[in-house]
Amino acid sequence: MRVVIADDEVLLQQGLSRLLSEIGVEVTATAGDSPTLMRAVAVELPDVAIIDIKMPPTHTDEGLAAALAIREQYPSVAVLVLSHFLDSRYATKLIENHPRSVGYLLKERVSDIVVLLDALQRVAAGECVIAPPIVSRLLHRPRTPGRLDRLTDREREVLALMAEGHSNQGISERLTLSPRTVERHIGHIFGKLDLAESDASHRRVLAVLALLRT
Repeated sequence: MRVVIADDEVLLQQGLSRLLSEIGVEVTATAGDSPTLMRAVAVELPDVAIIDIKMPPTHTDEGLAAALAIREQYPSVAVLVLSHFLDSRYATKLIENHPRSVGYLLKERVSDIVVLLDALQRVAAGECVIAPPIVSRLLHRPRTPGRLDRLTDREREVLALMAEGHSNQGISERLTLSPRTVERHIGHIFGKLDLAESDASHRRVLAVLALLRT
């Protein structure tokens, strides 16, 4: 797998490069700002761009804007956005605009190489991945009654794992359920969230968006 890394924190940039190189991931370029990142992506066309949300000059959402631009201009390049903050708005904007090959992880998680490599492989394969702490907070925070309240506890567990990027098989293994039972739960989720019949992968994204928008 080939990646580029964009982060203005030099120590994190170098540490991440070394960590990935040790497990056989090729870091083809690094960048400290959005313009440099965009040039690197144009030249290298990596499998995944790993991007810090807050980069120069304003340190607000330059990285998010770059991630959206990369998915628009280079559809073959997946993006994995990193942040210090538990903010679902960033994940929502990414998935709403480009529901495939995008991920949102907390920086505190990237030191866990198993978590990082799993996220890279998932987004490179076309999936969307959201940091588990964000999913957990969304499921448990106070909110006005809505469609999510129709779900059973088990269906909430299944939806949370869908949001984290797990396949039906992955959900089956984590919850010790048969694949048929997982499919049944997902069908119930689609029905309770009023998601009409359509492409199954599209409805998965809509279900995740329903969670993010709560």
